[in-house]
Amino acid sequence: MSSEPNMVLRTIPGFGNYAISRFQHPFVPFPHHDTAPQNPRPLGLLFCSFATGQDKPDLIIINGRIIDGTGNNWYYGDIAVHQGRIQRIGRNLPRNAARIVDAANRFVSPGFIDVHAHIEGGIFERPTADNYIQDGVTTVVTGNCGNSADDLGKFLDRIDSMQTSINVASLAGHNTIRRMGMGLGDRQPTADEQRKMEQLMAKAMEEGAVGLSSGLIYLPGMYSKTDEIVGLARVAAQSGGVYATHMRNEGARVTDAIEEALTIGRQASIPVQISHFKVAGRANWGRSSQTLEMVQAARREGIEVTIDQYPYTASSTNLAVTVPDWALDGGLDSLRVRIKDPATRGRIVSDMVRSLKKGKNKDYSYAVVANYGPDSTLNGKNISEVNIRKGRKKGARNEAETILDMLSIANAQMVYHTMNEDDVIHFMRYPLNMPAADGGVSNGKGMPHPRGYGTNARVLGRYVREKQVIGFEEAIRRMTSLPAQKFGIKDRGLLREGFMADIVVFDPETVSDRSTFDVPHQFSAGIPYVIVNGKVTVEEGRHNGTRSGKTLRQRS
Repeated sequence: MSSEPNMVLRTIPGFGNYAISRFQHPFVPFPHHDTAPQNPRPLGLLFCSFATGQDKPDLIIINGRIIDGTGNNWYYGDIAVHQGRIQRIGRNLPRNAARIVDAANRFVSPGFIDVHAHIEGGIFERPTADNYIQDGVTTVVTGNCGNSADDLGKFLDRIDSMQTSINVASLAGHNTIRRMGMGLGDRQPTADEQRKMEQLMAKAMEEGAVGLSSGLIYLPGMYSKTDEIVGLARVAAQSGGVYATHMRNEGARVTDAIEEALTIGRQASIPVQISHFKVAGRANWGRSSQTLEMVQAARREGIEVTIDQYPYTASSTNLAVTVPDWALDGGLDSLRVRIKDPATRGRIVSDMVRSLKKGKNKDYSYAVVANYGPDSTLNGKNISEVNIRKGRKKGARNEAETILDMLSIANAQMVYHTMNEDDVIHFMRYPLNMPAADGGVSNGKGMPHPRGYGTNARVLGRYVREKQVIGFEEAIRRMTSLPAQKFGIKDRGLLREGFMADIVVFDPETVSDRSTFDVPHQFSAGIPYVIVNGKVTVEEGRHNGTRSGKTLRQRS
């Protein structure tokens, strides 16, 4: 307890102890990271040089209802920004800035942090990252599902040199490291290959990675055993990184996959993030209580595990995941050789149909083409429809043949309608769950999953305002301070004096996702202003072209 009668101490996990006035509202967190101040000063004495000429703010946001990211209730206040940082938060601040943004009684929150992105290619094609920034996202963590840039240092340097509209952090991908260390084959690493992969992991951490990611349904990670990943995770842990995983299975064997993720966290002593947490397939609907309890039990054990989720009942990944693992040994080129042999092709088709039936699906109508380069007329069609267009009769075996025909030319990005909204809502109620789009930077082509455009607005509009699954303050905490704490993102995730000025202004009455499965290329509504590192980037709901983002390297 503070020595001053009108002050109390509040601890926000990962952000330290703050002195808070019992009576003055809104409060200003005391800027002390590690220990409580011995003699906190009244808030009125803080930042007393605010009005001096050299401290004149560049920007003031006035008339806002501030949701600060802690999960506490909103309060009225203004925010002054100077040289990219939040200079002062308070009532009726002097209107002496070069730029004044009137929030007009709308909510003002920290910029949203999306911890599960895939922007490696798209960010260089469209550095403005419009689909992210117009959904309120100011920071992304990329390199997920085991796939990251081959040379992480060069990747981050290139982002800094070209400048983007969003801040970018990256994980180091296990699939990338395995491919570079030992190729795409279905085998286990030699001792020398394991050492080489661990050296590549250490190099990535030195270059700024925030941890290790795995994608255990993808090449070549699908062939790895747990011990291999533990070895890389230990290297990441030594530098303060996290382990984020697209697990080995999200359907019938989901509990085994969760246990593997927890085992890696336990043995490597590393925080675990389970990506796009779900139970997929009709046969697994209703298992959300069982899988979430495994996460909660692990936390009671002492494993630092959290999850993220996109608020939709459909997933999105490539078409090749429908093919059995053994058939992909060596990559797509090897698959294309195998399917030319009638006997091997027949075996592949039989395994595909067997897997389909295990999931209680009679056909592939749940699988919709998002983007197929060789034939864009297939975009938006499900595999059952594509099968008919190809002149084949209805039926699972014929549809499996159609899939192999497509893969013989090119892979496709797909949307898989495999989840139940009751499970989605059950996961959303869990406090240690972060919204994350699992998307890339959109180029406006194809029929992509709408999550790439509207994840945060959908949470705020559909699940907060309409369904009242959680409240606004809680949703914002999960979009801001929770991911910042988990991924070691310094000075972001809270509206706090001294923190970087990544700020979103949104209207609680109108915020909503407009992107749909049928018409995906639509920006979110109700987010009139987005500020990145102190620069207004979205104003009156439109991206103004500003590119003030930067790379965020491990603990930098």
